[in-house]
Amino acid sequence: MYSEPGLGSSEMRAVFVDPATAEIRGDLTTYGTSGSLPPRTWVDQLHRNLHLGEPGRLYSEMAASWLGIIALAGIGLWVQRIRKTKRKKDLLRPSISAKGYRKLASWHGSLGLWILIGAFFLSATGITWSTFGGANVGELRSALNWGTPSVNTELSDFADSSGDEHAHHHGVDSAQSGKMVNPAAFDTMLSIGKEININTQLVEIKPPAAEGKAWVVQEIQRSFPTEVDAVSINGQNLEVVDRVDFKEFGLVAKLSRWGIDIHMGTMFGLPNQVLLFLLASAIAAMVILGYAMWWKRRPTRNSAQLMGKPPRRGALSRAPWWGSALLLLAAAAVGILLPLLGISLAAFLAVDLMVGKFHARRA
Repeated sequence: MYSEPGLGSSEMRAVFVDPATAEIRGDLTTYGTSGSLPPRTWVDQLHRNLHLGEPGRLYSEMAASWLGIIALAGIGLWVQRIRKTKRKKDLLRPSISAKGYRKLASWHGSLGLWILIGAFFLSATGITWSTFGGANVGELRSALNWGTPSVNTELSDFADSSGDEHAHHHGVDSAQSGKMVNPAAFDTMLSIGKEININTQLVEIKPPAAEGKAWVVQEIQRSFPTEVDAVSINGQNLEVVDRVDFKEFGLVAKLSRWGIDIHMGTMFGLPNQVLLFLLASAIAAMVILGYAMWWKRRPTRNSAQLMGKPPRRGALSRAPWWGSALLLLAAAAVGILLPLLGISLAAFLAVDLMVGKFHARRA
């Protein structure tokens, strides 16, 4: 895989070579570290931004942000119902004998309960690489020293080094610039990496990005067990500049790596992907059931009216002051951490206040 001008973000040029005959079998643009081919790249971009560019990416971030909030609200409604009902098992599994709206509500409630953890997981892991929320999460992790370690590639401290523990690996100093790289240099760097901490055949070997930068050899095995160790190497004297070992990652960094790989379906292979497919299908079914429930409860006396009677206003004013204060503080904190959720929530509240004032004046 090669980087070259004209490619999009995270895109690479992949050349397919028969290892037995050295015959070139293909030349395609791929996407991401895993080298997704065009069909999967199309699906990835659909998931990422609906093929709408930056507006679609922002919509995707807003959806991921709201998913966790909606799931939390759903579990709140479920707790209220289970405290009132006598047949508590009907809230753990759908009722087969129920009819109409009750049947839809039974399926919606019980299905939502079983996918609750998965919905929270998809929301949290999806936000980590979103535009605004992901940046805030990254800053929070950095402030708490929970960031993911990366190898140092600066050569300023190594430019005058004459010591060489790998003296038998001479002949790649011309690769320092990364412009005219001797193909043999890749074998040399891989050999040094294997002496340090590289243990898998799935690796990236990156020439220096600019003058004064080191080579990087990094494991990219994202399936279990995770292998993402990395080492940076001075191309002038072949000394090791830095190394990073996954086993030494902090707990949060490890959870982040594992969470992203499970979200992408690479951690446990096909079983992981099947589970994600079922989870995504269940979430889609929840949406359909929600609209079906609304349709069942719509007013039928006036065909032009599609909305039922709204809930009684003044819930915050009737609640204890400390409860309202905590709710508003929590909403503000979440809105700051997840800006698109905060903006959309503020817009909903503004519209609701205007509608309330309009009805109050009419009354």
